[in-house]
Amino acid sequence: MAEIIAASTGSVHLSIDAVEESLLACGLPAGWEVGVAAYEAARAMAEQNLRLGHDVVVDAVNDSDEARQTWRTAASRTGARIEFVYLMISDAREHERRLRGRDRGLTHVGEPTWSDVQRRRADYAAWSDEVVEFDTAARTADEVADALAAHLGAK
Repeated sequence: MAEIIAASTGSVHLSIDAVEESLLACGLPAGWEVGVAAYEAARAMAEQNLRLGHDVVVDAVNDSDEARQTWRTAASRTGARIEFVYLMISDAREHERRLRGRDRGLTHVGEPTWSDVQRRRADYAAWSDEVVEFDTAARTADEVADALAAHLGAK
């Protein structure tokens, strides 16, 4: 979704998983520290691009307030407006089906299992920020991207 939205809006696309994949490919051990490093590396890239006047779309789970603070920091340092978007799939069967068919080609990060998703959902922090929520269960990726681009363009 983030790739489609970035391409359709001419924004810079940053993926936490791609950054983490690169760090792990260098031989760093998997764990919390590499995840934090991926967020911080993406934040630095986001800030550089925001200072150049580019819009940035970050693909990240952002399941904790600490993760969300990363993007608040980038926005405050650059004067950029931040828009949190929460894409969810309300139909559990559809969510599991999509997850089983997903292959992003990430050798070191891999794809989460359904159990991983359930565990993360249980620990997902409530939002304290204003958040745009999109249910993607009955929409194609292009439909979601169009709706989101229209929403963001209206801001």
